[in-house]
Amino acid sequence: MDTQTETHPPPDRTEAAPELAARQRRAVIGVLAAAAVFSIAGALVKGMGGALPLAQVVLCRNLFAIPALLPLLWQAGGLAALRTRNPALHAARMLSGLGGMAGAFYGYAVLPLALVTALGFTMPLFLTLLSIPLLGERVGPRRGLAVLVGFGGVLLVALPGGGGGATHGTGMLAVLGGAVCWALSMITIRRMGHAGESNAAIVLWFALGATLVSAIVALPVWVAPSPLQWAMLIGTGLLSALAQVMMTEAYRRGEATLLAPFEYSAILWTTLMGGLVWSELPDGWDAAGIAVLVASGLYIWRREVVLGLRR
Repeated sequence: MDTQTETHPPPDRTEAAPELAARQRRAVIGVLAAAAVFSIAGALVKGMGGALPLAQVVLCRNLFAIPALLPLLWQAGGLAALRTRNPALHAARMLSGLGGMAGAFYGYAVLPLALVTALGFTMPLFLTLLSIPLLGERVGPRRGLAVLVGFGGVLLVALPGGGGGATHGTGMLAVLGGAVCWALSMITIRRMGHAGESNAAIVLWFALGATLVSAIVALPVWVAPSPLQWAMLIGTGLLSALAQVMMTEAYRRGEATLLAPFEYSAILWTTLMGGLVWSELPDGWDAAGIAVLVASGLYIWRREVVLGLRR
């Protein structure tokens, strides 16, 4: 799941309490809806079952997302919003984002839907570790312990009772590698936000660059999709872009300190869809590992909030 939240201005705290409460409710509903739509997009990728080359699926996800993202460009003032003084950062964000997308999409093809979603939430763990050398941040013992506990959850999921096997292990490594790439992408987004890049530039340059790069890789191995596969490819791109816009709008309306935990609702959606469509129900080890991953991720999120409030 490629749920990368861009930088957003803080909400207006001068409005009356009823208006603020109503706006926050709409923001929470927006995050819940976006998590559900992202989950449906992931289910469409899983539904293709690896029948098409991975690069082709990534290409179509990015290509068909562009029309849905164009309103962001219009809202930001047109083509002038694409001006940038940080092409190297955009290139780094594009490559790391593609890595994250490829890892997740491969995981969808070979792993249970809910497991891929849960493993994707290791991103805050990797972000915490990578922020030390790349952002110069200091990680205290509590957050460090939370990272270790989170990776303990990964080990629980990886136990043979959790559906082990060579394909299972390869899929887990791919998703975890993708989570590392998402963490690197988030670090790049932070740097671009601090450098004054607009949300429209960050989102659209990624979509355009990722489409170009994935096209170069996909065209030599292109497999003609069936009509159903075309519908699923188009749906993946449109739904992913819609969910990204919904998530962005929610974070514009509400505070990140309130909204971030609701992103974890994606595990509920994917568990429900996996159970209903593919009869994928987590066993004891998977359920324990997912619970540990969610708990450690939420704890790290809370520590980020506390530290942010103290700065």
